[in-house]
Amino acid sequence: MPDPGGRTNRTVEGTPVIIDTLIREARIIDGTGAPWYRGDVLISDGVIARIGHALAVDGNVAVVEAEGRYLAPGFIDAHCHDDLIFLREPDRPEKAFQGVTSIVVGNCSFSLYPADQHSRENLRQHFSGLLGETRDSEIFEDLNGYRDALMGEGVALNVVSLVGHAALRLAVIGHDRRPATETETEIERMCDLLAEQLRQGAVGLSLGLVYPPSAFAGDAELFAIGRTLQRYGKVLAAHVRSYEAGLMEAIEEFGAILRTSGCAGLLSHLQSAGRPNWGQIPAAIERLEAMRDEGIDISFDMYPYPAGSTWLLQLLPAAAMDGGLDGLKQRLRDPVALSVLRDWVENGGDRFHGQSKVFLIGWENVRLSAVSVDGLKHLEGLDMCVAAAMLDLAPFDLLLRFIEEDDGQTGIILFQLDEDDLHAACCNRLYMAGSDGLPRPGSKPHPRAFGTFPRIAGPLRRDKKWFTLEDAVRRMTSVAAQRFALVDRGLLRPGLAADLVLFEDAITDRATFENSRELPSGITHVWVNGIAVIAEGRQTGARPGALLSV
Repeated sequence: MPDPGGRTNRTVEGTPVIIDTLIREARIIDGTGAPWYRGDVLISDGVIARIGHALAVDGNVAVVEAEGRYLAPGFIDAHCHDDLIFLREPDRPEKAFQGVTSIVVGNCSFSLYPADQHSRENLRQHFSGLLGETRDSEIFEDLNGYRDALMGEGVALNVVSLVGHAALRLAVIGHDRRPATETETEIERMCDLLAEQLRQGAVGLSLGLVYPPSAFAGDAELFAIGRTLQRYGKVLAAHVRSYEAGLMEAIEEFGAILRTSGCAGLLSHLQSAGRPNWGQIPAAIERLEAMRDEGIDISFDMYPYPAGSTWLLQLLPAAAMDGGLDGLKQRLRDPVALSVLRDWVENGGDRFHGQSKVFLIGWENVRLSAVSVDGLKHLEGLDMCVAAAMLDLAPFDLLLRFIEEDDGQTGIILFQLDEDDLHAACCNRLYMAGSDGLPRPGSKPHPRAFGTFPRIAGPLRRDKKWFTLEDAVRRMTSVAAQRFALVDRGLLRPGLAADLVLFEDAITDRATFENSRELPSGITHVWVNGIAVIAEGRQTGARPGALLSV
């Protein structure tokens, strides 16, 4: 008997047979922003076969009675860091239960490829800083190697991959704090390496211009990368040089790369961090709109929360990471260098590029979210002031202990954003939804990893009136599909891939900063490539996802 979740397997003489699915009497939201309408949807062979009223089908079809629930294209997480966790937990329940069917990885210059025998250890250490200890076997020569590893066990959701700029620099330059050279063909080598990944199906490249070694890039290198992307019709995503006082200058730098190269751009998680910098977002959006008037193809993503999340080493200036983690540890053994760093972290100043996050928001607004070393694990969930006091240390000295004992792999949450700025960003026409989650099993992560999409479709739509439901869905579906050239996703149309989510009007997030791993409610069914991964509110165990190439 067909499973009511849809597309189940029967066996005829040992051969699996896929059962089609009819979703009856749904309120259909098509992803364009148009008002919902009532109808039936037939899924067949992994695509949306028909849309209509009272569709007639034969008996060999699984039927889901929508009973007035909303049916929308599957949500696309335009910005996340699930690269590593997908290899270890391919079912991705916290994403599936949010209605997410496709995720974009490789953001902020962090990807698990490309690497050769000389750079793989550097890339392993680099990635470990953001998402915890990464094994050598989880670093790959190229996108094809990453794809093979993903699909070996199968994945529940679709994966879309950007190439991390850091991997290119580590492969060609290492951790050196300097621009790439044109005379020694370093730029050409990076562009060739990038081009190979694009030919293998990567959707673009991501910069992390506050994260060494991406932070060490100069104009010539960035312009050349942009031109390579333009030739292949791929996108450039950028964690820009500053989200603090230098935000407007950082936007101008990104705009110059796009203007010079002609490639399309996605500004990652647009925000203005630190109370002294609040209020910049309307001006930032005005500048982005002016760039579009000029002919620059630019948009942005953001998570719908007033706090960000990163790794502890982001409390230090980028210059401190010259030479990588080993270089930093050696620098911290120099009393003079240590004194200079301590003063800048706690008191700010112009000794280094940018503003000190601690000076802007205070140690009390830095919360420990992920600790790898057992001896300090009990501090997770505490702010740095409380955690330091428990160990009879000053907060900066606790930071030093984390660097030494936890190899800088400590995750943090930064309470640094303004609600009015957040509202201005999320309600702008250029906005698309991204969780920016940093998944690390056993940690106390930012709730955005568990609640971003139900939060947008639920409380922000119902209670705060930031969006209509149709507009909220558009920002979670077709806007991202267009940006990443996912031409068969993001809309509910016949002939497109059957990535779908069925949800109630009462959809809501339940993850909080105190209980951040709570799954949302109100999503009953999720289909990926026509196969149910969530049915009647339960995960099915199916893994129909793919690495999507463009």
